[in-house]
Amino acid sequence: MKVTDVILDVTAVRRSQYPTEKCPEFMLVGRSNVGKSSFINCLINRKNLARISSRPGKTQTLNFYLVNKEFYLVDVPGYGYASVDKRTQSKFGKMIEEYLEKRSELNRVFMLIDFRHKPTEDDLLMYNFLKYYNIPVTVVATKVDKVGASKMNKNKKIILDTLDLVMGDDLILFSSVTKLGREDVLNKISTFLAPEEEDLI
Repeated sequence: MKVTDVILDVTAVRRSQYPTEKCPEFMLVGRSNVGKSSFINCLINRKNLARISSRPGKTQTLNFYLVNKEFYLVDVPGYGYASVDKRTQSKFGKMIEEYLEKRSELNRVFMLIDFRHKPTEDDLLMYNFLKYYNIPVTVVATKVDKVGASKMNKNKKIILDTLDLVMGDDLILFSSVTKLGREDVLNKISTFLAPEEEDLI
């Protein structure tokens, strides 16, 4: 897939503000410091459309990025950052839950985790939360470039053993620096965009 056109089309905090176009949507979720903005910018081949902040927890709305006028990347507030007060965390949780409950346009979730570390309790809670809604998940392990080759298989096994992915879910190793995994993510999205070929009789 070649990304040629991207805009931040909608920012929303409630269902009435969601886009009305019936485009496929792909939600991006992860801890506040996992590198979601870098992931988005790498994926869409832009330097700073998604603002990278030195202050984790800056995203406080559902941000709908319209890509190629075909699909939306939906960036949601990060989780697990201690400086965000409990009331705000609760508000973020309800905002995400409202989106997950009845959003028929949602095709898949890309859940970002840090490849350098064992998935946290918050990561595990989020994965189980997504499974409660029976939403297909691709786990994206970010910052792979920061891990030496000798530790790659070990770290990958720790992630798979901790999250215990259900059938149909998968893991992609990703680096916004080397662009490892970029094409894998775009190919995953493409499978939901291509119309089914009709049998020729």
